[in-house]
Amino acid sequence: MTSATTDDVVDYDPAAFEGLRFHTAVRAFHDGTDSPREYLERCLATISEREPVVRAWVVLNVPTAREQADASTRRWRRGEPLSPVDGMPIGIKDLLETRDMPTQMGCAAFSGNFPKRDNAAVWALRQAGAVVLGKTVTTELGGPEPSLTTNPFNPRHTPGGSSSGSGAAVGARMVPATIATQTGGSLMRPASFNGNWGLKPSQGAINRGERQTASMTSHGVLAACPEDMWLVAMAIASRAGGDPGQPALSGPATPPAARRPGTLAVMETDGWERLDDVSRGAFEQVLAQLESNGVTVLRRSQDAVVERFERALRGVSDLGSGILAWEHYWAFRDVVADNPDGVSARGKRFFIEAAEKLGAAGYEEALRDRAAVKSAHALLGPRVDAVIAPTSSGSAPVWLGDAPGRPPARWPTGDPAFNFPSSLLGAPAVNVPLMAADGLPFGLQIMGQPGTDAKVTAIARWLGEALTPVSV
Repeated sequence: MTSATTDDVVDYDPAAFEGLRFHTAVRAFHDGTDSPREYLERCLATISEREPVVRAWVVLNVPTAREQADASTRRWRRGEPLSPVDGMPIGIKDLLETRDMPTQMGCAAFSGNFPKRDNAAVWALRQAGAVVLGKTVTTELGGPEPSLTTNPFNPRHTPGGSSSGSGAAVGARMVPATIATQTGGSLMRPASFNGNWGLKPSQGAINRGERQTASMTSHGVLAACPEDMWLVAMAIASRAGGDPGQPALSGPATPPAARRPGTLAVMETDGWERLDDVSRGAFEQVLAQLESNGVTVLRRSQDAVVERFERALRGVSDLGSGILAWEHYWAFRDVVADNPDGVSARGKRFFIEAAEKLGAAGYEEALRDRAAVKSAHALLGPRVDAVIAPTSSGSAPVWLGDAPGRPPARWPTGDPAFNFPSSLLGAPAVNVPLMAADGLPFGLQIMGQPGTDAKVTAIARWLGEALTPVSV
């Protein structure tokens, strides 16, 4: 890999930046002036140019991708595409199994792991004609240990975790969409840091396939535009359904039309105190625009129900990470026992040691606390159309490594305080790339009640279309 230089730094302007889109390209597939194969080759050219610094991919399966793109080209020429995403090059986070590529989960203990089967979402995408191009980098086991991936706008900064490669690949215009997952903030924070649109759906709305070990994990989509984001999500859900016992993502087959909300509640969380002044100023500018467009904005100081919700969210990151540690413990404890050098000190500390410290009784108490958060959130349902918040505690931070002689840092890929609520609540959330702080992307988040994915997406689209992007 080559070293990063000042040439790799690009000031991000949300008003000017346009990622790689697919839904607009298919018009040319119909008349033969473009094709899925030509589209793929342009993606590969961008990857060749940017991958040495961004490092978004674990493995690329170029020969098979070209075969898939050629087959898609023939279908479009016959006027028989399998779906609106037929021919779309897509990256798959390396936590999800793929029959034709290894699944190594960013972890030395799984080096060479090759189960040769498809995750449910991957199977659905193949059925829809998508071009499964490669596996994108994940942090170790989807946890807090940073990956080698860099931020596509400034390689000194993190792309977030754990869907680091998925977010960076979209932000670098390598592909129009990727599959990501979220346990705490693993999808939404990379969306914020990399200038992506991101859908973290309602819990269980997209079939996780083999990844059923934790109660708060979900599959989602990162994309350069809301249209592609929704089309990919529906391509999966309409074929693979939801998790066992859960309804699938519901809504129109085409992207939901933009919808102006009547009332939005501001969600602060513990992260509000850690939000720097520059980023808070950008967010306040967005709120002012909303009010000038006739949207009622409720803050905790103005509404008792919003205040009750905020009180329930105290300690949200510790609550969520404790639940996840206990649930992941049963999947990872034997991995660590059999290969102690194959898992990082940070991974062992925050997966294994944290779970053992919590214990079964602590886990049950955490579940009761989660239920209280859900009850407080449900009370907002009749009062507001959705919740609005920053997606992250500012733009992507710089990670210089752990301090010698001190325990591993807890959140090297960014503060998850604004992300854990949607995971704890099983609620849909969409990142809107509407802001920039210090030349880097800084996302805006819309979160709704469980099952309102289409409504949340429609509100997010309205924000993206009606409001003026903010750069500070």
